[in-house]
Amino acid sequence: MEKIFLVLATRNRGKTAEIRKFLKDFPVEIKNLDDFGPIPEIEEDGKTFDDNAYKKASFAARILGIPALADDSGLVVEALGGAPGVYSARYAGESATDEENTAKLLKEMEGKENRAAAFECVISIAVPTGPALTYEARCEGEITTAPRGKNGFGYDPVFYYPPLKKTFAELSLEEKISVSHRGKAMAEVRNEFDKVIIWIKQRLAEAKPPKPEHSQSHG
Repeated sequence: MEKIFLVLATRNRGKTAEIRKFLKDFPVEIKNLDDFGPIPEIEEDGKTFDDNAYKKASFAARILGIPALADDSGLVVEALGGAPGVYSARYAGESATDEENTAKLLKEMEGKENRAAAFECVISIAVPTGPALTYEARCEGEITTAPRGKNGFGYDPVFYYPPLKKTFAELSLEEKISVSHRGKAMAEVRNEFDKVIIWIKQRLAEAKPPKPEHSQSHG
């Protein structure tokens, strides 16, 4: 079966590794934005994870001319009214590091009894023209009072997952994939990926201009 190309609209290596692992059994070659020359930054100014995922996927697909997958995910903390939400990656400022974002979150949570939180994820798969497919999932947990564990990225060291009695940063990649918001959403994608490939091929075929008819030249 002929391979399809799929670009992940991210430069995050951790995220790329997780998604490659999910789709390793399918005829798909996965690249991310680092595999291409400079492309314009995508402004993530949507009000919801859904808005941002669609925006990133359709933008990357249009600019690069190949199907794209984007996820927008973040942490929703009950005691903070749903913050950091869509601002999860830049909670402590535009170019904040994971450590800076986590430190700000722990500071905001000081003295708060209610530590309930959830990671939410929306995945969008887009082609250069037309609609996109959407998948979503969430994972419930609690915010710790200090970081624990060295794995993962983002808020993983402070997101405690009660069923496994560990933070996400204390889980192996396999454990995390089996329970995380992105893992659950990607499992849905994987379960339907045969259909996704057919959908992508149909959309790409529809977008191709018809071949010009050859006119006979009379010399």
